[in-house]
Amino acid sequence: MADLKMVVDNRERNISIIEELSVKGVNLTFAQLDVGDYIISDRICIERKTVSDFESSIINNRLFDQAERLHRSYEKPMLILEGDESEARLGNNVLIGAMLRLYTDFNIQIIRSRSAEETADILSHFATMEQEGEKRDLRIVGLKRAYSNAEWQMLVLSTIPGIGPKLALNLISHFKTIKSIASASEEELAKVDKIGAKKAKRIYEVLNGEFEGYVGKG
Repeated sequence: MADLKMVVDNRERNISIIEELSVKGVNLTFAQLDVGDYIISDRICIERKTVSDFESSIINNRLFDQAERLHRSYEKPMLILEGDESEARLGNNVLIGAMLRLYTDFNIQIIRSRSAEETADILSHFATMEQEGEKRDLRIVGLKRAYSNAEWQMLVLSTIPGIGPKLALNLISHFKTIKSIASASEEELAKVDKIGAKKAKRIYEVLNGEFEGYVGKG
């Protein structure tokens, strides 16, 4: 099997998908993409949205702007809609109408996925079909610069509950490395400006607690 490659938008925060793709042997490159979340080949780019994301993008009018840019950039644009539509807040007619418009106006294929794991399966199958079957290369449109190590460190720390960019900067400035933050005691963490005992306890639990299994929302 040839090495499969995929470019992933570095704002994609679903760790389960990233881990599943890595387990499947997909060589991932992260960069800030102008369109889409996953680039599979020179003609396929995929936007991933949970049902909640999909609804929000309808409400704030981002959906069709994203669709237009995706349509103009790639021959076969696709959208993976992940999750259970029964959890949707908008009416079923609104969701169906949006999906129909994506197809008729922008030629965007909608692919349903029940979970992050199924999304990873879909992505890896497309990569296999395009790169092993069709022998197609990747083509990145509107690529913005990749994040530096410092920016990645800030992003990682900012995913901890209650830690925004300012507190993330305080932590990394104080301890210098993420490894040192993970090794720090609650008392040491609490000494960082604006952290305090409550946030220190949460940081310590997240970084040092034993993994008990991942439960996604579907």
